[in-house]
Amino acid sequence: MAGMRVAVTGGTTGLGLELVRELRARGASVAFVARNHERVAQVAIEIAGTHGIVGDVSDKNAIYPIALQIVAELGGLDVLINNASSLGPAPLKLLADTECEEFELALATNVLGPFRLTRAVLGSLSASARQGRGAVVANVISDAAINSYPTWGAYGASKAALMHLSSIWDEELADEGVRVISIDPGDMDTPLHAIAIPDADPAMLKRPETSAHELVDAIEEALPPRTTDRSRSSSSAVVEQRS
Repeated sequence: MAGMRVAVTGGTTGLGLELVRELRARGASVAFVARNHERVAQVAIEIAGTHGIVGDVSDKNAIYPIALQIVAELGGLDVLINNASSLGPAPLKLLADTECEEFELALATNVLGPFRLTRAVLGSLSASARQGRGAVVANVISDAAINSYPTWGAYGASKAALMHLSSIWDEELADEGVRVISIDPGDMDTPLHAIAIPDADPAMLKRPETSAHELVDAIEEALPPRTTDRSRSSSSAVVEQRS
C-alpha cells in the first residue's frame, strides 16, 4: 500500500479508525470521513499524515463536497473504502416495528451513500487504473447480508443490497480496470456492535484491528502489480457530480 491514495468513510471509530491506522502503517496516504468535527480533528492529530474530512455520507448534498475534498487532499484516488454504517433502528427492532424513517436511514448510509460516493470519485479511480496504479472500491458488508437474523432487518437488507451492488459494479467496471469488492469483517468489538447487542461478551468478538489488517490484505490482493510509479497528474483529479 506504500504511496497508495486511500479514502475511508466512518474513519474515527471502530473498524474505520483501525483501517486508518493500518493503512498509514503500510505507507498509504489516507483521507478519512466522519460526521463529528471534533472527533475528525482529534484523529487527524493522533494519526500523523492523515487528512480529516467532516461529512455525512447519508446526506445526498454532502457527497460532492466530500468527493472534492478527498481528491484534492490526496491528489487523486486509488482506493475507496465504504465503511460508514448505520443499524437503522437503535436498539434493533423487528421489521414490523421499524419506522420507515429508520429503514431509510439504513439505506441512505449503507447503500446510497457508497453508491453516490463511488460514482462521484469514479473518474479519479479510472484515471488511477489507466496510470497502472490500480483502483479498488471495498464495501464493508456483514454476514447479516446473507443470513436472516431477527431484528437485523433494516441493517441486513441494506448490506445485502450493498453486496449485490458491489458484484454488479465489479462486472461493469472490469474493462476500466476498477475492482469493486465486498468484505465481511466479522463480528467485532466496536461501538456499533455494542449498540446492537449491549450484553455481548467482548472476549467472543474479533478485535477491529485484526479485521482491519485482514481487510487491507484483501485490498492488496485485489490490486494489480503496479506498472508505473507516475507522479500525481491533473487527469487523476476528476470528480463527477451526480445524484
